[in-house]
Amino acid sequence: MSSTEADAAERARLSLEGLSVGDAFGERFFVNPDVVEALIDQRAVPRTPWHWTDDTAMALSVVETLCTGGRIEPGDLARRFAERYMADPHRGYGGTAHEILQAIARGTAWREASEAAFGGQGSMGNGGAMRAGPVGAYFANDLGRVVDEARASASPTHAHPEGQAGAIAVAVAAALAWRSRGKTVPATELVLGEVAAHTPPGATHDGLRRACTIPASEDPRAAARALGNGSQVISADTVPFALWCAARHLDDFEGALWTTVAGLGDRDTTCAIVGSVVIMRTGLASVPAAFREAREPLDSRATHVERFAAAR
Repeated sequence: MSSTEADAAERARLSLEGLSVGDAFGERFFVNPDVVEALIDQRAVPRTPWHWTDDTAMALSVVETLCTGGRIEPGDLARRFAERYMADPHRGYGGTAHEILQAIARGTAWREASEAAFGGQGSMGNGGAMRAGPVGAYFANDLGRVVDEARASASPTHAHPEGQAGAIAVAVAAALAWRSRGKTVPATELVLGEVAAHTPPGATHDGLRRACTIPASEDPRAAARALGNGSQVISADTVPFALWCAARHLDDFEGALWTTVAGLGDRDTTCAIVGSVVIMRTGLASVPAAFREAREPLDSRATHVERFAAAR
């Protein structure tokens, strides 16, 4: 591996750290709706351990593919997705993901499985976006390559252009965060504007443009109401709010997670996206040591069922 490839791999692993901590942090706030907002307002750090979800599981496969082949090869990535899923299917995968990954594991061609979703339209879900930060990190020095590789990283499960647009937006944001290190943080509007400029036309792009008009001082709950918080589990309802939170807190990893989780919705995924982006500017030292220690090890293969049985 050349020094350039080694540097790229280190960037991808850095994004994965932020993604996995954000994922596990957000997952801990799927608690009683009557108390969750009070816990967030008090910044009550969740009890340990923090288990990561399908967001991290699929990102692990993305990083493995990048570090092995130096690019996203959709067939290889689809195989890794399916193998990891079959080894540990209880990570909170969505219904469509179960269908696609089981089909690939049975031998269905990845393109056929992906394109068959939603009556042949393909998925416009947020799954491509949740795992795309490491792609942007790996190819951070070439935004054109970021766009192409992010699209490829989404394709094994998200054939719909909107599902791919979300992956592109998040990957570009991670690349821009890396490239902004040592520079004065640009206004939120400019960060989001540049991401939007690289995102294909469509609902996700339009949401990013709306996000540009929301001041950084806005209450995150109001921003989530305006942009969506992932409750619909689609790219357009998830990515604009997540990247608004990331742009607002490019120099504050912990603050970014608290702002993001305040929007509720698909909080493990929005926090995973934000973590994968912000860490690219702030670095590993910005992640509270207690957060990294609370997060389940990334090499864990124990299923949720096995863990819960052992806990009893």
